[in-house]
Amino acid sequence: MANLRQLKKEIDYILEEVVFDCDMAMCFQPSKEKEIFEVMQEAVSVRNNLYSKAMNPAEPHNRSLVRKHYAALRAEMNDAYGALFEKLSAINGKK
Repeated sequence: MANLRQLKKEIDYILEEVVFDCDMAMCFQPSKEKEIFEVMQEAVSVRNNLYSKAMNPAEPHNRSLVRKHYAALRAEMNDAYGALFEKLSAINGKK
């Protein structure tokens, strides 16, 4: 990881992608607006949770633990946002 600023930018970038995909899904499937909006709200909640964890590492003065913390946070970010994209895909796949 390069630095905390870059990690926060990545968190925001992926949130923007989820929100954009949700907006597009709402345009094409207005009947599922409520379900899609719930995915958006969950994405914002994930973003806030990730920011909170990024700003508060467990042991800020131990570089090794901080690096491990941010590596785990990056993995958590990929898993959480990946699950949201899958959830959105499942909603779009329903008839």
